[in-house]
Amino acid sequence: MVEVRFPNGDKKEFEQGVLLLDVAKSISEGLARNVLGAVVNEEIKGLQEPVMEDADVRFVKFDDDEGKQIFWHSSSHLMAAAIEKLYPGVKFAIGPSTDSGFYYDIDSDHVFTPEDLEKIEAKMKDIVGQGLELERVEIPRNEALDLFKDREDIYKVEIISELPEDELITLYKLGDFVDLCRGPHLLDVKKIKAVKLLSIAGAYWRGDEKNKMLQRIYGVSFEKQKDLKKYVNMIEEAKKRDHRKLGKELDLFSIKEEGPGFPFFYPKGMIIKNELEDFWKGLHIREGYGEIKTPLILNEDLWHRSGHWDHYQENMYFTQIDEEDYAIKPMNCPGSMLVYKSKPHSYRELPIKLAELGFVHRHELSGALHGLFRVRAFTQDDAHIFMLPSQIKDEVKDVMRLADEIYSVFGFKYRVEISTKPEDSMGSQEDWDRATEALEEAVEELGLDYKINEGDGAFYGPKIDIQLEDSMGRPWQCGTIQLDFQMPERFELTYIDENNEKQRPVMLHRALYGSIERFMGILIEHYAGNFPVWLAPVQATLIPVNMDLHFDQVREIEKRLVAEGIRVELDSREEKMGRKIRDSQIMKVPYQLVFGDKELEEGTVSVRRHGEKKTSEMSIDEFIAQIKREIKDKEQN
Repeated sequence: MVEVRFPNGDKKEFEQGVLLLDVAKSISEGLARNVLGAVVNEEIKGLQEPVMEDADVRFVKFDDDEGKQIFWHSSSHLMAAAIEKLYPGVKFAIGPSTDSGFYYDIDSDHVFTPEDLEKIEAKMKDIVGQGLELERVEIPRNEALDLFKDREDIYKVEIISELPEDELITLYKLGDFVDLCRGPHLLDVKKIKAVKLLSIAGAYWRGDEKNKMLQRIYGVSFEKQKDLKKYVNMIEEAKKRDHRKLGKELDLFSIKEEGPGFPFFYPKGMIIKNELEDFWKGLHIREGYGEIKTPLILNEDLWHRSGHWDHYQENMYFTQIDEEDYAIKPMNCPGSMLVYKSKPHSYRELPIKLAELGFVHRHELSGALHGLFRVRAFTQDDAHIFMLPSQIKDEVKDVMRLADEIYSVFGFKYRVEISTKPEDSMGSQEDWDRATEALEEAVEELGLDYKINEGDGAFYGPKIDIQLEDSMGRPWQCGTIQLDFQMPERFELTYIDENNEKQRPVMLHRALYGSIERFMGILIEHYAGNFPVWLAPVQATLIPVNMDLHFDQVREIEKRLVAEGIRVELDSREEKMGRKIRDSQIMKVPYQLVFGDKELEEGTVSVRRHGEKKTSEMSIDEFIAQIKREIKDKEQN
């Protein structure tokens, strides 16, 4: 017998091997019809899977993240089954769920087009109409190898060949379609009522550019057509907000062929970047951080000491100086270690907080590059806090409060995850357990909900990941707080305690923007380019009604506004006033200031706010006071 424990505290006993479907039915037939799967001892499973040991069981629906994973993973198999029907002979690699849908990587002589996606969608709908079950089968490894060798499915054969010889291999069948997969999956495909295949991209097998380029088809699916319609509308809105498109239109930045992954920032883009950095610097001065700057290039020995050589080498760039090997820094932390170590420290000094807007370089695959979201050179808003073990909880809480202050300025909601020890890690299990417990206690004392992200910590310590939610409800991974017992050990960092003994400090790595470039890209999409006044590259456009009569006086007003610290542009083109207003609105300038005879005689201005049709009259002094207040208070639009 096995004991099953439910979230409400109830317990039930079942025969060992009972299917999760039958566990759900024991509660109610309605529940069994509506749920998609379950989380069993923190592992996501399909209803067709057995319970083999005592377990905590929580059933999930589409509204749950785990339910979406099951639904979208099953949809990827449904898509593969449809593709196999339409294009016999294709080879399938992997087809997982993602945070926003699913994809499948395909090896095919046929080059897929957008028109093909419609055919595949139609075939998927046909299969759904047949109500086919997703049958789970376990077979010995050698039988699985023979099966996929007979099908000449080289990718599945490669995956199976790497598994232990005594391991049972899980397959899922959907009609005639058979796929290698651990699951979890839906019981059947009848719930997949609405599907949209979104795009086609290239992807190297296993992400290695030395391997063959496959075709990746992305899609999304829902239980209801209305939810798909809502999602498609959001996708259309997202296209309008695409930071690459707006970055070009608003003259902010570009990525050029001469430097793939290396952004070029233009004057207007640099204004936004500098405002973000100045805001960050002001807060860190207030919070007692000392700003540092460490070298871009440091010798190989340093990266061996830090552990990056063993754990991060494939993402680094290298060079030689005076016949010695050097690396361009992918992270700022080793430099910060050297700054701390440059002189002795007393326990009375701790915590010591060192902040750095450090420019780093990382070798990203060309296929992964994406505007400002994934680049090869970027500015990390790093800080490293060296502290006593007794200070860990308070320092983590202080960083979380600072993060909350920063994100609220931009109107972001956020959620928190704690990522635990990965397979490739340094240090003892005891250190990892101690560090993870400290992060959990800090977050709990702040009253924040969080979830555990197993195995996704940094190689040197567990971390808090902060996901922002933008104005469209989309999640963005930005802030991270990483607790580290390993680096102080590797760099032999010390402080003198109250007994005049040398002790090892604990270290906190943290970035709150994540990177200035990526955060800027997120803001462009979050605001759809319509930045609040304090961030806007141009805060007001000055428009003379008649260039011959009014230009000289408006030029003097321009000088006054600039002297007040307001970023303005005087539109001196020989165009009609309406065209100038419209063009300023297109460029998303917060204010259009129109000056004619009346305004110049009375010392007033006709003010129009971006996105509004009405105008208001006020004195120049009133406008200056209003806009300076908005800038100072960092008001949202």
